[in-house]
Amino acid sequence: MTEERPLRIAVIGGEESGDLLGADLVEALARQTGRKMELVGVGGRNLEQLGLNSLFNADDIALMGISAVLRDLPRLLRRIGQAAAAITAARPDCLVTIDSPDFGLRVARKVRAADPSIPIVHYVSPSIWAWRSGRAAAMRPYVDHVLCLLPFEPEELRRLGGPPGTFVGHRLTSDPDMAAAAQAQLARTPQGQGARRKLLLLPGSRKGEVRRLIGPFGETVAELKSAGHEFDVLLPTVPHVAPLVQEAVRDWPVRPEIILDRARKWSAFAEADVALACSGTVALELALARVPFVSVYKTDALGTAVGRLLITAWSASLPNLIAGWPVVPELINEFVRPVYLARLLPRLWADTPTRQAQREGFAEVAQALATPRPAGEIAAEVVLREIAGKRGPG
Repeated sequence: MTEERPLRIAVIGGEESGDLLGADLVEALARQTGRKMELVGVGGRNLEQLGLNSLFNADDIALMGISAVLRDLPRLLRRIGQAAAAITAARPDCLVTIDSPDFGLRVARKVRAADPSIPIVHYVSPSIWAWRSGRAAAMRPYVDHVLCLLPFEPEELRRLGGPPGTFVGHRLTSDPDMAAAAQAQLARTPQGQGARRKLLLLPGSRKGEVRRLIGPFGETVAELKSAGHEFDVLLPTVPHVAPLVQEAVRDWPVRPEIILDRARKWSAFAEADVALACSGTVALELALARVPFVSVYKTDALGTAVGRLLITAWSASLPNLIAGWPVVPELINEFVRPVYLARLLPRLWADTPTRQAQREGFAEVAQALATPRPAGEIAAEVVLREIAGKRGPG
């Protein structure tokens, strides 16, 4: 009896969050098919652990801000061409592009033009409901299906003339480490005034994000310290920005514990009294873990100008968009003021109505993201349907 050939999946997963989603999907595909996985494309440490030999360093496509993209445009265009050519030559059973739409969707378009027989699925809908809504219809010729993290996104894709979408939920809702952190948080009772607290800082996973936020984070720590608060600082980060973080925190009045280990990261979530976080996927992590937090973000000058013209969403924080009301305070650009943050954070680490309202909002977020099966399993079913539809079963 001939052994069934491996399932060959091409993947583009640049950032840490996309790399994790990709790894979750690949593991689900292996479970559902019982076949070995053969991976080609671009990814980080999580996909590499599953056998991907990344075409180039995934950090190359983890850029923040329009200015950064324009500055690196020649290199990005080379990388897009390189990835598309390698994937087309590999003739995968399916191409899955994950988040990073300005890179991944350009690769998808080139692959579709070179070989229309390859099914293409995009994981994480672009924020068409927030800005550049025309991207929905533009995707339709070269994306067969979109795997959506947010419950309202499939209808938005339909309304805007985009590809079909399926709400798969988020892998975090079934993550056992997340569940353990949430259980620990819900069992906690806020400490009394004067107690020593634990402040969780999350300045982002991109170098640009860290460079823009690590200074204000340090100033906030200094403001809290000078106000007489006693606290420890926990700072989870990822390997490619760790040296930048370590250099930046050397002179802080409270030296943070820099965390690279995944298990220690989740125990830090369980222990934290409050968090200050860069807007992004980590906002969902904090909400689902029930950690009270403030969301902040800083863009470059060009990104700020373009954002004011094009962004239509009322909030940049995912928990707020999912719940439909301002669950989480968010400060953007010139409003990221350490003196303000140092007065807001203590309102969230104490037993206050502000803290309680956030906790209630987090419960709404968790309920809205709930799915009958884990996100990776639903996503894998969609990918396998697309493969069967394009090339026939097997």
